[in-house]
Amino acid sequence: MRTVFETIAAAFSMFSALPVPCVEWTGKNTRWLLAAFPLVGTVIGGLCWGWVVLCGWLSLPDIMRGAGLTLIPVLVTGGIHLDGYADIWDALSSHAPPEKKQEILQDPRLGAFAAIRLCCYFTADFALWTALPRYDGPLFLLLFCLSRTLSGLSVAAFPLAKDTGLAHNFAKAADKKKLRIFLSLLTVLLAAGMCLRGPDGAAAVLSALCVFVYYSRMAKRQFGGLSGDLAGWFLQTAELWMLGVVCLTQYGEALL
Repeated sequence: MRTVFETIAAAFSMFSALPVPCVEWTGKNTRWLLAAFPLVGTVIGGLCWGWVVLCGWLSLPDIMRGAGLTLIPVLVTGGIHLDGYADIWDALSSHAPPEKKQEILQDPRLGAFAAIRLCCYFTADFALWTALPRYDGPLFLLLFCLSRTLSGLSVAAFPLAKDTGLAHNFAKAADKKKLRIFLSLLTVLLAAGMCLRGPDGAAAVLSALCVFVYYSRMAKRQFGGLSGDLAGWFLQTAELWMLGVVCLTQYGEALL
């Protein structure tokens, strides 16, 4: 039980900005750290759900609901995944060979293309949250978990671009075979739960899987393998596409 607690605490200390008890990182509690990663999604989904309920109680305008739903994931994670998202777009925009792209990922400076993509991301995210016809709390709680489950699965399953970095450290410490099985089963359960919520949930699952397939090919072709930045890029991209598809499907349902 102590190891489970320490694993969860380590996952939240790594992938969120929330205050958690300080634990020593050991081989035992990092072996299953990626399995605890989706729990961060439950916190984000729960807080978003609570914000929507609060907006309803106070009769706040849709723009306030959208602003809160845009900011909550960033505030909870501290922007750790957005950092990777920005770095990847800087590297992709260079159209350089994989080796050069890896060098760009090491550059701490924010490039022009990264800034442009971040502006586009937040504009699209805010617009979609504001325009969303119906907020299904359980669906989005599962959605935030699914993106993290697939991101963790990629670290355990995809070939790595280099023998350094967070992705390598997590993959090296993990029991990858058991972790892949666990995260694959969790993916199936989360996907089934989302599909049971209706057509919008099923469409979100399909979009996440399409992004995952593209991500697996892009990582190898453009970067020579997976990195922590790519895992963050996937998470942000999958969540944006799932949100967009849910919004589009709900509008389509209203027209039928």
